[in-house]
Amino acid sequence: MSDPVTAITRNDEFVDREMVLKFMSSAAFWLVFAPSIGVILAIKFNFYDFLGHVPWLTWGRLRPVHIMGVVFGAFSTAIIGLTYYIVPKLCGVRMYKENWSRSIFWLWNIFLWIGIISLMMGYNSGIEAGEFPLWVSIPVEIALTMVTIQVIGTIKQRKEPRIYVSLWYLSAAYVWTVFNYAFGHFILPYSMPGVNNAAMHGLYIHYVVGLWITPAGLAVIYYFLPLAAKRPLYSHKLSLIGFWSLAFFYPFVGTHHYIYSPIPYWTQTIAIVASMMLIIPVWTVIQNFYGTFVTNWRRFQESYTAKFLVIGALYYFFGCFQGSTEALREVQRLTHFTDFVIGHSHLTVFGTFILWVTAGMYYVIPRLSGHELYSKSLAQWHYWLTVIGFSVMAGVLTIQGLMQGTMLQVGADFVDTMVAMKPYWFTRTLAGLTMDIGALLGMWNLYKTIHMGKAIAMPAGAPAGAAPEPMWT
Repeated sequence: MSDPVTAITRNDEFVDREMVLKFMSSAAFWLVFAPSIGVILAIKFNFYDFLGHVPWLTWGRLRPVHIMGVVFGAFSTAIIGLTYYIVPKLCGVRMYKENWSRSIFWLWNIFLWIGIISLMMGYNSGIEAGEFPLWVSIPVEIALTMVTIQVIGTIKQRKEPRIYVSLWYLSAAYVWTVFNYAFGHFILPYSMPGVNNAAMHGLYIHYVVGLWITPAGLAVIYYFLPLAAKRPLYSHKLSLIGFWSLAFFYPFVGTHHYIYSPIPYWTQTIAIVASMMLIIPVWTVIQNFYGTFVTNWRRFQESYTAKFLVIGALYYFFGCFQGSTEALREVQRLTHFTDFVIGHSHLTVFGTFILWVTAGMYYVIPRLSGHELYSKSLAQWHYWLTVIGFSVMAGVLTIQGLMQGTMLQVGADFVDTMVAMKPYWFTRTLAGLTMDIGALLGMWNLYKTIHMGKAIAMPAGAPAGAAPEPMWT
């Protein structure tokens, strides 16, 4: 199936439209809520007593809400919804055990909320990106396992003879995450003290990014890229090289945040080498991306799906370049414990993968709701506020991180480096607020599209169950 433009535009009748739209609506909420918590945290850098008299709203309780809200609320909820769209279309059959989907929806969303409230109350396992307490982690693990069974079962029963690369990435992402989530929430907080805990935590958090967010996000771009460009994927073989290089090298990356630590030197070196080798899957994506879009850049003006995919690919390139180079010992001496690392994490998680799932939402929601995009103007504001705000924030974090590292290396007092950062933190706050306003406008636009968008007229002779083709997606 090397040409998804022709091969996956059919099979609309196998998609549970109601279920996908429910997950998209839930994801839209989380895509506004979680970054908004980030703005509150950013304000606290300059005004440390902001909301500080309320225990639930202190820094230590809100930061895990922001992290878990972005990773498992915004990104993962959108991915599950897009999974229910992508997998049946690529397999040519309805989702395996489709009746589970409603139970998964409520289980996932109810316990995400219980998890957020638990974190604000101070119940925290102490593992970054694995902070949900046990009574939340168990239901979330059950939901992830159920979705994994659905994905694998659907692929096993598929009617399409070949497995398109998006299915490779999605199935691997779910299988890896079922094991990694259990490791980070059920084993790591209870049985590994000291340096071993730090080393294993490095593995866990990088597996969240590299074996969940990255492959699931790449599944999205490989599915929607040819559709947005209205061209065949540049190279299916190149995409599989990227998949296997990610699968082989990423498991060894985890300890590259612990350079110069008590962790054995040879494990640090392996992590550095593996980090540099991750340039391979990055370049396969970039080559495939721009190879697919070449000669048809007009789609960048016509399609909001294309707009968010293109800018996300640009951030992906810069973010992954940062990730590989900052693993080098000499670079890490300058950047470790600075805002450079925060800029890198935002470039990859938000700048790349959140924008890619947003692109998927712009494609899916009008087609499944049967409505034209509610407002082209709101979509434009969403895009430009996101691009401008995020570019400023990522740039400021990167620059101030390099400044922090330089000041510390020449012997500046730590407190003096914090004072020097205040103007940059304030700029970062304004940039984050700009992004959040854009997200609010965009998600409101998609919500209104579902409920109040103009109905799309189906062309004469369209097959039964076919999704309508909107004008601006």
